[in-house]
Amino acid sequence: MRARVGVVQAGLWTLCVLALLATAGCATISPPQPWEKGQLAKREMQFDADPLDAKATQHIYTSKEGAGGGYGIGGGGCGCN
Repeated sequence: MRARVGVVQAGLWTLCVLALLATAGCATISPPQPWEKGQLAKREMQFDADPLDAKATQHIYTSKEGAGGGYGIGGGGCGCN
């Protein structure tokens, strides 16, 4: 019985050490600098590269939905426009 308890304790200690090492490895991650992004830093790669087009699309969306605000989920309206 003592041997079994020792094996379980050794397994728990090993698991704890591995968990600590895994979390310590993630602690040094920092966001990339602008010069490290390459093509992703260009204006064309943004979600809304053309602000005028984004504004027009948002206007059409809110007109059809009959709701405004969060821009993520439709808020009702009949959609008959």
